Amino acid sequence: MARQNYTFTSESVSEGHPDKVCDRISDAVLDAFLAEEPEARVAAETFATTNRVVIGGEVGLSDKDKLQTYMGKIDEIARACIKDIGYEQEKFHWNTCEITNLLHEQSAHIAQGVNASDNKDEGAGDQGIMFGYATTETPALMPAPIQYSHAILRRLAEVRKNGTEPALGPDAKSQLSVVYENGQPVRVSSVVLSTQHLDEDLTSDDIRAIVEPYIVESLPEGWLTADTVWHVNPTGKFVIGGPDGDAGLTGRKIIVDTYGGAAPHGGGAFSGKDPTKVDRSAAYAARYLAKNVVAAGMADRCTIQLSYAIGVSHPLSVYADTHGTGEVAPADIEKAVRAAMDLTPRGIREHLQLNKPIYQRTAAYGHFGREPDADGGFSWEKTDLVETLKKAI
Repeated sequence: MARQNYTFTSESVSEGHPDKVCDRISDAVLDAFLAEEPEARVAAETFATTNRVVIGGEVGLSDKDKLQTYMGKIDEIARACIKDIGYEQEKFHWNTCEITNLLHEQSAHIAQGVNASDNKDEGAGDQGIMFGYATTETPALMPAPIQYSHAILRRLAEVRKNGTEPALGPDAKSQLSVVYENGQPVRVSSVVLSTQHLDEDLTSDDIRAIVEPYIVESLPEGWLTADTVWHVNPTGKFVIGGPDGDAGLTGRKIIVDTYGGAAPHGGGAFSGKDPTKVDRSAAYAARYLAKNVVAAGMADRCTIQLSYAIGVSHPLSVYADTHGTGEVAPADIEKAVRAAMDLTPRGIREHLQLNKPIYQRTAAYGHFGREPDADGGFSWEKTDLVETLKKAI
């Protein structure tokens, strides 16, 4: 029997966090190549520190001349990301930081295992395990602590970038401790919010006065009480932010990107990877399946695990866990999801339409719990598989 009364904590980080700057650049590189060729191969990693960004990894286009052309656009892509995030500080400025491009052509040995040929289907880009999760505790079928931690930072980014709150800087972190009673989230026991500010004279109390109204409006009514403990900029000043204050690296915020620790994680990062990499595409598929299982009323909570081997098309295993909340046996859910969706790498890409330049927008505020976009972004958040799953039971 799962615990019913407890406190659970999750954190989020803003688009200006050093690691998220790197995720954004890596996904922007990916989008640029996919815009040119939907079957482009990209595994782009970014490192950022004071006045410097380094981009490395592997890329591939069928036209080698176009590949060289796009290699020449990396500097422009990176600077556009940094500018949009809002960095114009002395030691990390979009126009003056040094950009080093170390991208190179994809390994032929990896390509031969992944690409389809006359005698074999397209294989997975790597081995690994991927998890998807959904729960009824929020309208987005996401865990409450991570969903609302994201919501706070997205709102603060909005008012920073539209000029409403010019004192705020791009770098920020949030953290919520949520109290559960009878298995449902009911209130917040503590709020932690650290945000970069551009005026050195502002105190922690000054920052709280700025951010508190936006935090209140981002949370369900009644979740903040007289007993809620607040920690706003608890270290005092936070003027030096972003890669100047702390180095950043692609793929270091995998728990922030997914379920805030409320569900298992297979260990693979998402950003900068094209959808032949099952670290990304199969994690999206697992979320899609888990969300549709919950939306179909088969369970209040559902975890789906998929596993793959490099060069092998079909998943080695499909596992479902409804955490004691199921209306349908997990073994029947496993059969249903296999019947409802082709879980080969190509099957996932085609079903979710992943061969599009839709990834830069995923780089901050979570890959899950977002509204599907008209152009195919966040397609894995749709609940259009509900009737198919019901018929498969």
